[in-house]
Amino acid sequence: MILISMNYASFIVKIVEKPKQHFFKDNTFVTQVLVKFTQIRESNLDIVFQISIWGNLGEDVIQYYRVNDYIIIEGYISLRQNLFNSINNEINKQVSISICKIYPFILNNAS
Repeated sequence: MILISMNYASFIVKIVEKPKQHFFKDNTFVTQVLVKFTQIRESNLDIVFQISIWGNLGEDVIQYYRVNDYIIIEGYISLRQNLFNSINNEINKQVSISICKIYPFILNNAS
C-alpha cells in the first residue's frame, strides 16, 4: 500500500454509521466513522467515505456524536493506492481523511 499525502481541507459531513474504535497492541487506538458529504440539491449520488480519528479526539466522537449528526471536520486528505485488486488485478485508489479537528454543526437530539 502506498500513501500519497495531499492537502489540508475542511468539510461538512453527515455521520451515517455508528463510530467504531480499533485498538492496537501498543495501546494506541483509532476511531473510524462512515460519513457522507452533504447534498445541496436532490440527487441520488451519495458520496460516502470513511474518516480516521486518532487518540482522545476519537474518544470524544464516540461519546458526543451519533448517526445523523452533521459535523465539520478538518484534516489531511490522503490517497491510498492498493497495488493488488483481487478481482481485476488493477490499481485501486481510495481517498482517506485523517482528522485533526471536529466541530459540531447540527446535532440530532433524539438519543
